[in-house]
Order: sequence, then structure tokens, then C-alpha cells
Amino acid sequence: MDRSLTTRTALGLGAAMIAALMVVPGAPAQAASAALERTVPPPMSVPTAQYYASHPAAYAQFLAQLPHREPGAPAATKPRFVATTGGTWQTVTKAPKGGLSNPLLLTDGTVIVASGDTPDWYKLSPDITGNYAHGTWSQIASLPMINGTQYGPLYHASAVLPDGRVIIMGGEYNDSNHGVWTNDGAIYDPVANTWTAVSPPLGSAWSMIGDAQSVVLANGTFMLASCCAYNPPADALFNPKTLGWTPTGAPRKGKPIQYQDEQGYTLLPNGNVLTVDVWTHYPTANPTNAEKYNPGTRTWGNAGNTPVSVVDPIACGNFEIGPAPLRGDGTVVQFGGNTGCVAGATSDPIAIYDSKSNSWTAAPDVPSICGSDGTTSCSLPDAPAALEPNGNILFAASAGYGGQPTHFFEFTTGNEINQVSDTVDYASTSGAYYYNYLVLPNGQILSTDFSKIAEVYTPVGTPVPGLAPTIYSAPSSVVIGKTYKLVGAQLNGRSQGGYYGDDVQTSTNYPIARLTNVASGDVFYARTTGFSTMSVAPNTLGYTNVTVPAGVETGASTLVLIANGIASNPVLVTVTAPKS
Repeated sequence: MDRSLTTRTALGLGAAMIAALMVVPGAPAQAASAALERTVPPPMSVPTAQYYASHPAAYAQFLAQLPHREPGAPAATKPRFVATTGGTWQTVTKAPKGGLSNPLLLTDGTVIVASGDTPDWYKLSPDITGNYAHGTWSQIASLPMINGTQYGPLYHASAVLPDGRVIIMGGEYNDSNHGVWTNDGAIYDPVANTWTAVSPPLGSAWSMIGDAQSVVLANGTFMLASCCAYNPPADALFNPKTLGWTPTGAPRKGKPIQYQDEQGYTLLPNGNVLTVDVWTHYPTANPTNAEKYNPGTRTWGNAGNTPVSVVDPIACGNFEIGPAPLRGDGTVVQFGGNTGCVAGATSDPIAIYDSKSNSWTAAPDVPSICGSDGTTSCSLPDAPAALEPNGNILFAASAGYGGQPTHFFEFTTGNEINQVSDTVDYASTSGAYYYNYLVLPNGQILSTDFSKIAEVYTPVGTPVPGLAPTIYSAPSSVVIGKTYKLVGAQLNGRSQGGYYGDDVQTSTNYPIARLTNVASGDVFYARTTGFSTMSVAPNTLGYTNVTVPAGVETGASTLVLIANGIASNPVLVTVTAPKS
């Protein structure tokens, strides 16, 4: 379907039109959360949503093509592809509520997960052996009311900050399946178990934040994009002490369109941030250029050109792109978002960026084994990817824009693509945009799909040499409840771990401390805070504070620091109880 004319008209009307709220036909707010497991509202660009708002018949046709599944009991993947190579999937203990999305790793080793499009969040705690699949769920504090409106977003910016708190900003949907692109936000204190409202940056450019992209810079500063600021776009830097914002440069390569809706941010080893432009040359040609942000100058500059456009073609009207994970060797694998609507453009391309040479090369296209016939191009417009400890990239893909079924692949260190096994449940009734990935401390990948059943993927092989953190200084004896400083190198790993683009960010480039009792083998995670750096550069020196948790077993223990599922060499510590 060609939506380019309508989208071109919407963009031509300027910022006021882009900022206009779009209401997608659908269920009322109170019914949205109950229906989320049946049909998940997709992330869309504002122009695409505006098109559907004025073309209800086209929207109904679009919804009819999306995956539908019955809520309730787990739905086994049928038929399920089971690979003879690659990792394996295992289901996680059922959560109290469905809609699981946007998993985030807290610095005490627990995972918090949103019940998307609602104010509810849940926490997954690993069992005594450190196993997440057999972990337990508990509900944490719900999101606040903000200016009389309940905050409960779906598709929003998110990050774990160096002080251990979690910030989320915006939301394409908010406690309903009506697109609103809210500019609300909140910050979570895991110690106090409280959410506090965060105001958006000042100015009309921030009337909408929506399905924004964000990144924590190497210096620990959270940088947020406005989804929909138009001619010019807008970015801002967050001050966690004041909960305030400072404007900074935004990508501005496009002419006449300066807009960054649907783009993603990838932190590079040199501290810059990479984005591939979606709107450059619109509406005359598909873009190939990329930009990089320099935190020192707070400006964006040239990052070369992809060998082929990896953005969904203009004629398709989706304006989507795939995730862009950084690998340990400093290369970024930018997955495409080509939905295959244009004749002759049937494969979704992949491009590789070398951050050292600031250059791009082509990679193999995503295989054409998706769709109901198994011969349609697999695509990643809004889809997850995660860097495994072994250096391969796990990713999900489906036909067109979010068609069912979803299949799963590994992009190898040798730049090959291998299909791996489908998830145990729901893959046959899910689109790729349903999935979010989080790299766990034990090296597994947690996957959510808006159901009550998360799954973990266990990769094969061993961690890539040279990617582990190194502990240089640690105490030989620690007391329960006390906080200690650990010094080392590469404490954040060499990647952000999990990727999606805009809509969802699940980075894990920060140190996690794990204590294992020598006598019992029981596992305990100690909260880390005060990271001196979030850099993913090789051998970066840094430190973190580690607080020994209540309930940890006393006696001889091994202590490791973990980043992106890769553990340092252990150091021996003696855990003692506090003196009464």
C-alpha cells in the first residue's frame, strides 16, 4: 500500500500538524490492557498513524493482518522450527499479569518488566542458584498519576542510570490503545520502591516525546530525543539530581526534512553515538546517510553512508528501521527495516559500520523464509537484537511489518546468518515487534512477548576472549549491609547488550556484582551504584560501589563483576555479619 502521498502532505504541513495528537480507532482505555495479549498495538511513526486516522478502512485492513492470539493459557508454537545448531529456549515462571515488555536489569541482579500500556510493573528475582527461569515474580510500585492522568506507557524511552535508578520517558500509547505520544515520564528508586514524575524538557519541541530513542552517554549522562520535533529536531541531557534538562544538538542532516522519528541510538567505543537517518532526502529518495553525536562538542557530524538504504522504502510509508547492536570488535550491525512492499526489493538488507574507520560495508540480507508460505523475506522494522557472550547476535524477524509467525536467528561473528529454534510458545502468533530482549547476568537472553510467559535463550559456546571485566582492587573481607568500592577495567563491557531502536531500550552496560558462597554454592547479587563511567571502550578504567545485601550467607565467597552476561575472574572474599 502506497501511503507516501498522504505522509508527504502531513510532513509538509509543518510542526503544528506533526504535533497534533492522533487517535487510532480502537477499544476504550479501560479495555485496552485486557485486550493487549490478543492484539498488540504496533509502534508507528506519527505520519503513518495520521494516515490511518484519516483512512479507517485501511487501518482496519492493517489490524486484520497483524497477529491475533487468544489470551489465557500459553499457546505452543505450532509448527515450531527446532534447529540442530544454536541455543535453546526455556520458559520462565508465569508472571502474575500479561503484557510483559520492556525488561530492565536492576543493579541488584533483579529484572523489572512493564505490563505494557498499564501503570503496572513486576520484578523477576532469580532463585538461589542464580536461575532466572525458575525465579519468582513480585509486583513493584505502580507508575504515578501525572497532572490528573494515569501514566502507563507503551513504547517509550528507558534507561538504568549510574546511580541505580531507572528513568522512563514518553510513550506512544498511554494506558489505552490510542496513540497519544505523551511527554510524561517517571524515575524509579529501587531502594525506596517509588516512582517520581519527571517533567519533560522545556519548549514546544517537547510537547510529544512518545516512542523516543535514548542513550546513556559514556560519561553517565542520559540523552533523550523528542520523537516528533520537526524542523528542527530536539535532544536533551538529563540531570538526575535536579530532574531537569539541558538542550543539546540533534541530528540535522536531512533537507528539507529535519526529523528523527523512528531512529535509534547506538553508543560507540569512542563515546560518540551513532544513528542512521530515516528521513534524509524525503520525499525524493531513500536515505543512506548516518550521523554521529560528539558529547564533547554536543553536535552531530557525518558517519558515512550505508552501501544500500536500510530504511523501509518511502513507498511503503512505514518509515522504520531495525536495531543496531555494537559488537566487541567495535563494529555495529545495522539491521534493515524493509517490509518488502516495493517490487524487486524483496530482501531486508544489513549494513556493518566500522567505528574505527567511520565506514560501512554490506552484509548478507536477512533470509527469505518468513510468512505463511515460508518463502517471504524476513524483516526487522521494530524488532529486537541482543549481543550474546559468544559474540553472535540473537535477533527476531517476521514477514512485512510484524506479520506472523516470528522466526529467530543468529548473526555470527563471521557475518553469517543461521536460523535458530523458535520460542517454545507464541512464535506462531506473534510479530517480531512483540519481542524485547535483555541480556541477563548469567549470559542468557530474556525475551518478552506481551504474554505472561517470558522465555530465556541459552547460547552455545563461551564468551569472546577479552570482553570480560577485570577487577583490580577489591576488599578481602566484607560486612553485610556495608558498601565498598571496587576498581577495575572494562566494567561496562564492550556493548550495550540489548537493542531495539526507538520504542524500547534495554541496555546492560554497567557492572553487576555476584557473590557465590563457596560452601553451599548459593548465589547472591549485591547492589551496585555510582558507576564512574558507562564507556564501552576497551580496557576503560572505572569503579563501582557495591553494597553487600541482607540475607547473604556468611563465610568464604567468590566475587565477580559482570557486564552483558560476561563475568570477570573471581576474587575471594570473606562475608561476615555486622557486629551487634
